[in-house]
Amino acid sequence: MTGAAAKSPVAVIGAGSWGTALAMHIAKGGRTVYLWGHEPEQMRALAKDRSNEHFLPGLTFPESVQVLVELSELPSTCRQHLVVVPSHAFRQVLRTLLGLPAPPRLVAWGTKGLEKDTSLLMSNIAAEELPPEIKTSAISGPSFAGEVARGLPTAITVASENSETAAEVSSWLHHHQFRAYTQEDMIGVQVGGALKNVMAIAAGISDGLGFGANARAALITRGLAEITRLGVKAGGQTETFMGLAGLGDLVLTCTDDQSRNRRVGLGLGKGGALQQIIDQIGQEAEGVQSAAATWELSRKLEVPMPITEQVDNVLYKDLPALKAVQNLLHRDPKHE
Repeated sequence: MTGAAAKSPVAVIGAGSWGTALAMHIAKGGRTVYLWGHEPEQMRALAKDRSNEHFLPGLTFPESVQVLVELSELPSTCRQHLVVVPSHAFRQVLRTLLGLPAPPRLVAWGTKGLEKDTSLLMSNIAAEELPPEIKTSAISGPSFAGEVARGLPTAITVASENSETAAEVSSWLHHHQFRAYTQEDMIGVQVGGALKNVMAIAAGISDGLGFGANARAALITRGLAEITRLGVKAGGQTETFMGLAGLGDLVLTCTDDQSRNRRVGLGLGKGGALQQIIDQIGQEAEGVQSAAATWELSRKLEVPMPITEQVDNVLYKDLPALKAVQNLLHRDPKHE
């Protein structure tokens, strides 16, 4: 077979903005994509409207996106799964996939975060939950869902310890104006993707307080230093944090108001209450959960992370945002 008929179908698990955008993009590359989310009423609406009006209004699904109301409707021939759910749901989703009549042979994920109670990366969870014969891969990098869904130029990183697996997942994505680079540093790629959300909250707080571009640039730069320190201690490679999944995603998330985590910080900097801010955004902001998990991991690994500490203090210890920034500015001088 040739062309679209020769391309294996992909199941996208998670029908939020990012999962829907990836499903649309993969389908544009000539594959059948099965899109499933955990709320049946939402999936019925997506199937009827042929669009995700709540998250990506005005964008119509390609014909090859097949919306599933029930996961049991997934054909047994579809053995490649892309999981795009919040980090708190990741472990249970893997267990659900293993319970399918035809379990996956490859599981990739676009989830960016750390598990709340364990501070584990998604690859650590996958290693605990999936049998070793199932291939795994992580997708990360600077990519807002709306821009991907509209076909705007984007570049991301596909990481797997197996280069053939990375290439396979890259083949789902690398077409039109979307570039998918591959590499083997899964730890570094995931640490960069998770921790940039924490730093985006910090940058948003600074901007919400009106502290200007100088302060934002300093937070991004020192935030990258924190991410790199923790990532290397966790087993990642320094150069990964200079790439798309590190610096690229950090700059994007800290500087553009499409970022939910930046908007959380903006609201906090303006004196808003956390839950009210999250309710107004109406979507998951992974940095809120990842801040606590990152701070716990940094203490376990004995890695100094002053920005992360202050974000955690604002989110969970009722520290005023202004005091948190003052705490950072008043630290003793040190060599960069």
